[in-house]
Amino acid sequence: MWRLALLSILLPSLLLAAAPAAAPLAPPPPSPPLLAEQARGRLAQLDGTVAVPGLLAEVEVRRDRYGVPHIYAGSQHDLFLAQGYVVAQDRLFQMEMARRAGEGRLAEVLGPAAVGRDRFARLLAYRGDRSAEWASYAPDAREIVGAFVAGVNAYIAEVKDRPPIEFSLLGFAPEPWTEEVVLDRMAALAMTGNALSEVHRAHLVAVMGAATVEQLWPGDPPHHLDPVPGLDLAGIDAASLGAAREAYGPPPYPHLTGSNNWVVSGKRTASGKPLLANDPHRALTLPSLRYVSHLVAPGWDVIGAGEPHLPGVAAGHNERIAFGFTVVGMDQQDVYVEAVAPCTAALRERRHLPTDSRCYRMEGEERPIEVRSETIAVKGEAPRTVQLAWTAHGPIVAEDPARGRAFALRFVGSEPGTAGYLAQLTLDRAQNWPGFLAAMARWKLPSENIVYADVDGNIGWVAAGLLPLRRWTGLLPVPGDGRFEWQGFLPARELPQAFNPPSGLIVTANDNVLPPGYPHPLSYEFAPALRSQRIREVLSRADRLTAEDCAALQGDDLSLLARRLVPRLLAAARAHRGIGGIGGIGGIGGSSDLADPDVAVLAAWDFHLRPDGAAPLLFETWLAALAKRLYGERMAAHGLSYAQAPGYDPEVLAHLVETPGEGGDAAVLAAFDDARAEIRSHLGPDRARWSWGALHQAHFRHPLEPAFDLPAVARGGDGNTVNATGGAGFAQQFGASYREVLDLADWDRSLAVNVPGQSGQPGSPYYGDLLPLWAEGRYFPLLYSRPRVEKETAHLLHLTPPRP
Repeated sequence: MWRLALLSILLPSLLLAAAPAAAPLAPPPPSPPLLAEQARGRLAQLDGTVAVPGLLAEVEVRRDRYGVPHIYAGSQHDLFLAQGYVVAQDRLFQMEMARRAGEGRLAEVLGPAAVGRDRFARLLAYRGDRSAEWASYAPDAREIVGAFVAGVNAYIAEVKDRPPIEFSLLGFAPEPWTEEVVLDRMAALAMTGNALSEVHRAHLVAVMGAATVEQLWPGDPPHHLDPVPGLDLAGIDAASLGAAREAYGPPPYPHLTGSNNWVVSGKRTASGKPLLANDPHRALTLPSLRYVSHLVAPGWDVIGAGEPHLPGVAAGHNERIAFGFTVVGMDQQDVYVEAVAPCTAALRERRHLPTDSRCYRMEGEERPIEVRSETIAVKGEAPRTVQLAWTAHGPIVAEDPARGRAFALRFVGSEPGTAGYLAQLTLDRAQNWPGFLAAMARWKLPSENIVYADVDGNIGWVAAGLLPLRRWTGLLPVPGDGRFEWQGFLPARELPQAFNPPSGLIVTANDNVLPPGYPHPLSYEFAPALRSQRIREVLSRADRLTAEDCAALQGDDLSLLARRLVPRLLAAARAHRGIGGIGGIGGIGGSSDLADPDVAVLAAWDFHLRPDGAAPLLFETWLAALAKRLYGERMAAHGLSYAQAPGYDPEVLAHLVETPGEGGDAAVLAAFDDARAEIRSHLGPDRARWSWGALHQAHFRHPLEPAFDLPAVARGGDGNTVNATGGAGFAQQFGASYREVLDLADWDRSLAVNVPGQSGQPGSPYYGDLLPLWAEGRYFPLLYSRPRVEKETAHLLHLTPPRP
């Protein structure tokens, strides 16, 4: 997928670059005073009639007042051709950049800063059996994709002289798509960041030792690290993945960005039918990562959200079943350290290899590294020829010549059927639990906890994904000498799953989902259980639940971590009443009394992280300062700074704070003084201005033009609340851009929101119209029945075959 934030990083180079090297030219960018007007002049036609090549019959597109298109077609072919056309109307520039990211062609339009990323995308491209690839997603996947691509191309042809304004700003025009566009492996890469954590952990182990790393960043379930004897971890760090780091897209983030879902049976609901809630958390972007659509044709009646460049939907419902997902975090990557040297003369002669050939050793023999050259067109420069290299384990992503080694990335994406989310083409048509299980067997990447409910009252869950079977933990890089090879993949029937549990409740939130006694380690890198614990706490004491109750829980901002840690701070303040010298800025250290205004605020707090509260601000800045002190001092003992930490583990931090001699009163109180200094640096000394939302905000910035930015939004919650609003530097960078609550008693009572809007085109009424709803925790009705759709239709567009 394309992260729009990438462009803000690459913007300096692309604005200074000359004309593009290979992309066809579009009209020159408009002058600034006319920018908004000309952007509106590029908006898609939403009403009337348009002739679309390739259609067999007329298709009706009804956009409701929230910008959701409801597409009614007479055949599957026309349905997906229309979907490709309609999504392109709203998201063509976003789709084009996703396509270029997957194909390794960003440098053509962004300049030399994107060359490394392009090279990595080409290394990652699927090069296996195309027949097995297409058959893996659905029996008719290629036909569906072909129709979808034809619809995209029809819209590209229609607007080639006046494309969305971003094309003019960058000076290129969209190009026709091929079926291969949807098969890229970059779309799901960010959901499988095991390689990043491996090299980061290797660096920490090399410096701090395995025991200390296990203590500060324990696995889940707990497990001893297993560095391979004789493998030198020194010198292994993020640079060992080369441009793979860039491919995850800025801003940098850990591999689990978070999501929530739950499903409750009818015995817990007011209607007697299940409710399913899902709010996948990803980077907040403009436009939204996802696009909501309703697809109706013979054999199809599905509504929900998916990534714009793919046909179908990934989270939503059809006429009989509902589904939603959160990341499992299966370990689907491994870093191999290959011993590299020039090939021997004997092997070169026997294999007719060039004299400069290099080899690696595996299973006691030397094997030649496979090499091929590719040319990358670069905006403002001559094309660059790059060398792509592979071992048996996968692409070589970086080298360490001084130590005679290279780093190869093994990724399940080299297997057929691992284009991200494309198995949704089978899921969208499942009608019952057996059909759902059949769809889960096709779902390989990214690994997802997919929850299920049906109109008959059943609920279920499968942790779906392609899991490599290993004899080691997968937590650290391993030698590529043949001792550490995957032993195939876990059969789909053995994936963790549940169907109609006695509790009537299934919850997943990227936490450890392994059932007791489950024999296969999916991963040792699950998210903290705090969100899952809070969801269960609320749902377990509720009955007669409604969709509105589930929506309220999606916005829940109570911090379990605050409920646990704030009493420790208050106890320290009481214990040191009247004792000076612990703090340094006139806070608790000088007058450790609950009359201290900031301590008093926390003492009266109910632990909800509301944006308008001072207590959440004090807690969050204190928590960050506490982690920096307690983790930082342990890292400093090994010559590392806290900035080199992969964050902190909340359970470990709480344990340090609560353990005598570990996080003593001095550290607790000094961190509180640090926190107030931090607040003053941002908001000044006037406490009337101190609120969490003044510091904790979500920004929706256009990747190219500040005039198209949307207003910043004050946010509650944090990265550990159900309303997950995490990010670096107190900003919200990640969260639920799409939310759904699906009511199986009446589909029309279902709710959704997609921030900031359905359209990615500046000037569209649907560009930022959903931002106020999202900011206030509100939703729009996810309309499904034809009568309700007709009642709420704001635009009616007829797509027709061209006249003979």
